[in-house]
Amino acid sequence: MFWSYLGIFAFSSLRDAPVDESKITEDTPWFRKINLGENKYKNGLGILSVAIGTGSLAIIWMYTLKSVRFLILNKGGRHLTFVTYSPFGRNRIIKIPIENVCCKENRSNARVQLPLKVKNQWMHFMLDMRGEFRNPLLFDSTAGLMRRW
Repeated sequence: MFWSYLGIFAFSSLRDAPVDESKITEDTPWFRKINLGENKYKNGLGILSVAIGTGSLAIIWMYTLKSVRFLILNKGGRHLTFVTYSPFGRNRIIKIPIENVCCKENRSNARVQLPLKVKNQWMHFMLDMRGEFRNPLLFDSTAGLMRRW
């Protein structure tokens, strides 16, 4: 919201305030030498603000989609079900064959998060280490293995 407001403010409310060249010396700071109301600065500041806001929203959204809420080993032991958060409070459920999951770090060495890489997926899924591992030995021998593709 802040970055959107800043972008709208830059496009609509910045006024042209010419700089008096006679008052500029070598000791004048850089921000006193520029006219932010000039079209090139005004448009650039507006576009930059909207881009930062949109980029921040996209990164936060992607992080939310890759944070694992539950990791379930399905019956038969051939598939894992990733239950992840979504931005609007619903769960997202993904069923993946176990041979396509690679644990990038040993569970005992991970401090805050444990990254799980899924084949042909863009980012790592992140398991929170503060969570509960109901059967740590089963996790280490199935999803916790480092596989080479």
